[in-house]
Amino acid sequence: MNEGANILRTKLKEKPILKVAGAFDAMSAKLVELSDFDAVWAGSFAISATHALPDASILTMTEFLSTASSMADACSIPIIADCDTGFGGPSNVSHLVKKYESAGIAAICIEDKIFPKQNSLLEDGKQELLSEKDFVAKIIAGKTAKNNPNFMIIARIEALISGQGIKEALKRATAYENAGADAILIHSKKNSPKEIFEFCNSWDGKIPIIAIPTTYPTVTIDELQKNKISMVIYANQSLRVAHWAMMEHLKQLSSAKSLSEVETNMTTMDKIFHLQEMYEIKKQESDIERDLKKMGYIN
Repeated sequence: MNEGANILRTKLKEKPILKVAGAFDAMSAKLVELSDFDAVWAGSFAISATHALPDASILTMTEFLSTASSMADACSIPIIADCDTGFGGPSNVSHLVKKYESAGIAAICIEDKIFPKQNSLLEDGKQELLSEKDFVAKIIAGKTAKNNPNFMIIARIEALISGQGIKEALKRATAYENAGADAILIHSKKNSPKEIFEFCNSWDGKIPIIAIPTTYPTVTIDELQKNKISMVIYANQSLRVAHWAMMEHLKQLSSAKSLSEVETNMTTMDKIFHLQEMYEIKKQESDIERDLKKMGYIN
């Protein structure tokens, strides 16, 4: 049984709003867990960036799944996987649900744009929506494929991103809920949460609503909760701060004559050892040695 999926469902029932942070590999996912977030967002933008590739449906399902699986292995909190447009049609979505669920991922998120997609926040990007019927077919396929009813299929609506407005977003949200989606992610590129809140307060659906406030960063948790949002995802800030920190350090290091000249903040080796659980290995080795002595293999 997929424990991550069960944990995520329980948290959604017990907490007024969940806080989720983005990660791009096992280490960043572990740091999300150690920072007391409710879940990890395995975002396609961030994972693509770690391959120095555009967020434009270039990496394969297998490559994204490999990264998400490593996060699930490293963490005890749920992993929510960003699966772009589902890597194809209904049969592809059916396949990805089986693979991601068996890998211990708690939820997948698919968006209603055409393949190949472009990042929703890309200036002058192509943001063309798939037909409602074709996306509903993907949701039905995903719902049919899952074994654990708690495994979540999140339907991401891009109607506001594409400029088709609130009315289209509301119509699609209802259609996606009726098809079996377990939550709705409503996305916006405006610098204010106004249209997100208008959507939330106009829609009468029963499933959770999720927001990603990248472009409206001043919004508060209390405001999101007051406007019926059950989960907030800080999708890409971990990647962006890691990029900034590495660039700052490497710029200084490239012109320095010694490491002592570099003034950037840096974690200690010991903290990395703790993250890797190196001391657990040493303890395990000691325990095995003790047992071998008891069994007469070591004097």
